[in-house]
Amino acid sequence: MYSVRTYSLGPVQTNCYIVSNKNKDCLIFDPGEEGARLVKELRSKGLKPLAILLTHTHFDHIGAVDALREVFDLPLYVHEKEVSWLADPLKNGSGKYAELPNYTVNAPSEEHILRKEGSLTIGDFTFKVAHTPGHSPGSVSFIFEEDGFAIVGDTLFERSVGRTDLIGGSMDVLLKSIHNKLLALPEDTIIYPGHGNYTTPAAEINQNPFLNGF
Repeated sequence: MYSVRTYSLGPVQTNCYIVSNKNKDCLIFDPGEEGARLVKELRSKGLKPLAILLTHTHFDHIGAVDALREVFDLPLYVHEKEVSWLADPLKNGSGKYAELPNYTVNAPSEEHILRKEGSLTIGDFTFKVAHTPGHSPGSVSFIFEEDGFAIVGDTLFERSVGRTDLIGGSMDVLLKSIHNKLLALPEDTIIYPGHGNYTTPAAEINQNPFLNGF
């Protein structure tokens, strides 16, 4: 049984998730900002990070990646369609905002680029990688089927969906991703989004105004 800790970080309160097991090994998903805070939290809880995984590479999801890698020397997992976005402020969005620094992240090693869907094992963690584009072309969701939860980034929110007006976005593609990959999960699966509160497929099928067509 895994433990899921949620941290809302940075200027737009992006949800970073730390998933740990009974041995205190952990995976870090979307460390968007406040690297020093995350390092302190990991150490205070005695957690041992094994990797960083990104649902996508918009600036508010990558801001603390290199800070964590410098301390813990962690591998980084990201979809192949957004590897080039990591060091490109225009693609990752930070270059559009004068009040923000240009967010850049060093690219992952070749073996940690996500190229296909399916099962992924890191240490004692095994979960499914599902390609869920629409918000961005390389958006992925990490589905922990046996534990009944999924980390979905900015694909699906409580009573809303991800924006599609950024580079590579498409509402049609997004809705297909949600319908085919997320709403198809067991109805009580906990959906952990990139911002805001968690939800479930059942709640969104019944109450999400963007999904009325489904």
